[in-house]
Amino acid sequence: MAAVARCSRAPRGLFLRRAGPGISVLAVAPSVLQQHHQVHHAVIPHGRGGRSSVSGIVATVFGATGFLGRYVVNRLGRIGSQVIIPYRCDQYDLMYLRPMGDLGQLLFLEWDCKDKDSIRRAVEHSNVVINLVGKEWETKNFSFEDEFVNIPKSIAQITREAGVETLIHISHLNASMKSPSKYLRSKAVGENVVREEFPDAIILKPSEMFGREDRFLNHYANMRWFGGVPLISLGKKTVKQPVYVVDVAKAIINAINDPDAKGKTYALAGPNRYLLYDIVEYIYAVCFRTFLPYPLPRPLYHLVARFFEINPFEPWLTRDKVDRFHTTDMTFPDLPGLEDLGIQPTPLEQKAIEVLRRHRRYRWLDAELEEAKPAKTYPM
Repeated sequence: MAAVARCSRAPRGLFLRRAGPGISVLAVAPSVLQQHHQVHHAVIPHGRGGRSSVSGIVATVFGATGFLGRYVVNRLGRIGSQVIIPYRCDQYDLMYLRPMGDLGQLLFLEWDCKDKDSIRRAVEHSNVVINLVGKEWETKNFSFEDEFVNIPKSIAQITREAGVETLIHISHLNASMKSPSKYLRSKAVGENVVREEFPDAIILKPSEMFGREDRFLNHYANMRWFGGVPLISLGKKTVKQPVYVVDVAKAIINAINDPDAKGKTYALAGPNRYLLYDIVEYIYAVCFRTFLPYPLPRPLYHLVARFFEINPFEPWLTRDKVDRFHTTDMTFPDLPGLEDLGIQPTPLEQKAIEVLRRHRRYRWLDAELEEAKPAKTYPM
């Protein structure tokens, strides 16, 4: 009886139609099913806007668990987008992402970045793919070449084969084959392979990003535990133009909605340029901590970083990070920037307190930001 009962159930894609009084027949509507497959209701915008509406965007976000990823997922979720989040980490490490979208709008998918079939499953139902994959250090399983060249190449190739409309790839402002940093050299190669595989890809080149969970402002603020801040040439030969992470997340959303953005490369940087020395001095002024800089030659700095690299835990400092942080941010006057995507860049002084308040002592916790002098800007 159980077998008969199972066989009598209508399969998926079929429905019961009443043909006459008391008679039901099984009918099939392939044209309707095919239409639903081609234009799914999830990609038809409707609603008044907001997380409970439908924006028409079905986005696969690779690297959503990273620093920038959480802001991108949050921006997508708040406008009612459906977000597919491929992940390799433990499920408990994803819990903070779940409230960022309406019920059923965030879909988590386990994936293997070296398996092309796994990537294909992640992108086959999307109309937007965003690649945020990256890490600040190499491991025995993943080199910079894997993270910034091979994986982006596979994503771009499969995205093109799947017929996805928009691919957004995140590079770096200082990506260059001539850079002393292997991280930045790999980023430059990654830009080229993505452009070859997906000519209409949108490439965004942000400078060093700052925000609550960053590894830039927090990195230098935590250096107080070493009795001072070591800087190559005291940081007076390095010019930085940091960008607010929320501005980069907004740029990604605006690039998705801008039909003229396809095939372009954007240079995303903050409104002001600073000497690295002045940035670090401002960090300690906001924290109400004593600023003790001292010059450290690059070979000795690399030697110190090597000790952090060989420890069995996550390296707080690497030789490549030393080179990257002491590289002057390049300028690209010919490339469009944040303003071309309708975003007003946020100055460092406006948001630094959000990042650095937790580094203050208790007595200074609620001190006004105006008590710290603004950082000295470097001429553009």
